[in-house]
Amino acid sequence: MTPVELSRTVLHAVRRAVDEGELAVAVLPERVVVAPPGPGGCGDYATNVALQLARPAGKPAPAVAELLRTRLLRTDGIHDVVVTGPGFLNISLAGGADARLARLVRDILRAGPRYGHTDDLAGQAPALHAAPEVRALVLMDSVARVLRLQGARPRLYCAQPPDPTWVTHLGLTTDVTLGPGTDTPLRPVPAPADPTPLGRDAARWALLLPAPHDHPRIGDEHLAQRESNPLFRVRYAHARTRALLRNAADLGFTPEPGPLTCEDAQGLLPALADHPRVLTATAAHRAPDRLARHLVAVADALAPLLPSVLPLGDEKPSAAHRARLALAEAAGTVLAGGLSLLGIDAPDHL
Repeated sequence: MTPVELSRTVLHAVRRAVDEGELAVAVLPERVVVAPPGPGGCGDYATNVALQLARPAGKPAPAVAELLRTRLLRTDGIHDVVVTGPGFLNISLAGGADARLARLVRDILRAGPRYGHTDDLAGQAPALHAAPEVRALVLMDSVARVLRLQGARPRLYCAQPPDPTWVTHLGLTTDVTLGPGTDTPLRPVPAPADPTPLGRDAARWALLLPAPHDHPRIGDEHLAQRESNPLFRVRYAHARTRALLRNAADLGFTPEPGPLTCEDAQGLLPALADHPRVLTATAAHRAPDRLARHLVAVADALAPLLPSVLPLGDEKPSAAHRARLALAEAAGTVLAGGLSLLGIDAPDHL
């Protein structure tokens, strides 16, 4: 179904609702505008026609949207319709977003931790030069990891040898050539305190999450096991996906990519699909903070899906449960791979 055909389909649903007395609107719109969903939307297309009709119909926009949703769901070529925000209709076409999501999930599970890896920089040997400071060295170490996954063989330089404590406690590579290098050194705002007491994972996260020009915070907030801690949210989301896989195995079913509703994929599809681009931008701009923030976005988009993955009560596992489990596993794979590039562990139990 093309956008023009979908526009006519929605307008036909409006006219039928008026003809059958469900909507009292004196003047009908000549056309219905459909466009890709905006922030907070989902599916293939969205329209604000319910908001346009609300005042002349004397009904709240969500009520008008729900009325039209019921009619559109009975239309051939439409897979799903979801009402979001003040009354936007988000429409998934048959063989549209749900099919793309299934393909994306299948691609991620096939690639595993290598999802987003490329050979685009094969044969290149970029020189990275870090100032002799702990945050600069951690940033260089993470950028080098991302460059390697794109086929490059980066050369690392520093004017002074890294502090052995940083190497031991923060997992820094010792493959650093002493010297000035040939490019502008990486000089992020220095850490205000020694990060090593936080431990490797929390220390690296504290140094990498802020943009290089922002001041990092070195404190116990990075160790907190609560929702206010972004690192906890990312690692907890990954651990939940692993627990779901274990629980599903106990119930006798396994992940299988398949069609999903718009609610299942809302926010998560674009975040997973964007992962390769984020990795490319992280390498190009020498900015691991982009990857760290992306992992937080994936974890937050995954959270609403998790409660619906396993059957409830006497409910039997269905194709929808298997598809949701596959989507959760794909998200967990992206989270684990991204954390690894930041030099941070992704535990299965948390």
